Amino acid sequence: MTSALRFDPRLEAERPVLPPSMMERVTLIMDLFEHPRTRLTLETVSRRTLLPRSTAHRILDQLVRLDWLHHTESGYTLGPRALGLGGREIGHSTLRAAAAPQLLELAMRTKMVVHLAVLDGLEIYYLDKIGGRAAVDVPSRVGGRAVAHCTGLGKAMLAWLNPEEVDTRYAQAMERRTDHSIDRLDALHRELGAVRRRGGLAVDQGECFAEIACLGLAIRGPEGPVGAISVVGEARSAVERVAPLVVNAVRAVSDEFFGGRRSCPSDVPARRGRGPIHLEK
Repeated sequence: MTSALRFDPRLEAERPVLPPSMMERVTLIMDLFEHPRTRLTLETVSRRTLLPRSTAHRILDQLVRLDWLHHTESGYTLGPRALGLGGREIGHSTLRAAAAPQLLELAMRTKMVVHLAVLDGLEIYYLDKIGGRAAVDVPSRVGGRAVAHCTGLGKAMLAWLNPEEVDTRYAQAMERRTDHSIDRLDALHRELGAVRRRGGLAVDQGECFAEIACLGLAIRGPEGPVGAISVVGEARSAVERVAPLVVNAVRAVSDEFFGGRRSCPSDVPARRGRGPIHLEK
């Protein structure tokens, strides 16, 4: 009896030829992440690489465990290892470009020094600083760093991390910069809770540099803070009076950076005037 199932070479030729080596398959997947903010689901990776779903999942899981990728409920993104190869600087440049017009306007309207920074471990990394002649009197610089838990910028971003991640970051003794610095983990958690209750507004009154005060607000994305903006005044100055302007600037930067798809805006309502927002102490 002749079998009804016959080998058809034409069908065989149409089947996609998958790369034989693991390295080639990993490269297929990594090539899909064209931008530091690219986010892909397992189904998308499998469809675009033509890899079986189980194979794609196994490779993705290994890349996550090795920190090449980061996995959340909404998909996969580049992890710290991949970003450290240059993608981080590309992302920083994109954020800085999105923020530049708002930083300038904020500095002009408040007559204060304005910072843009990102969180890097236990430190903040300054991406930009605007303030004319007044900037000389503020001990910070573009490309410089400061202790995160002692700054308005840092606390504004730390407030939106999982408490467990904050515990992990500060498992060791906390650095103290001035007499006003927070130096205990329980005190830091209380402060970050207060920041969240204020809709994300974080205040530093001489905690990093004794002579200055700072009001910071995070730029938040689907997976947490991507950066923060702050204004700086003299120590014990009422920096909260310009909070509405900071809120509006952060909203505008978020719209530009996330392409109008801001999913985690500040909980502080945008305001047009210069009236103060009274912050919880």
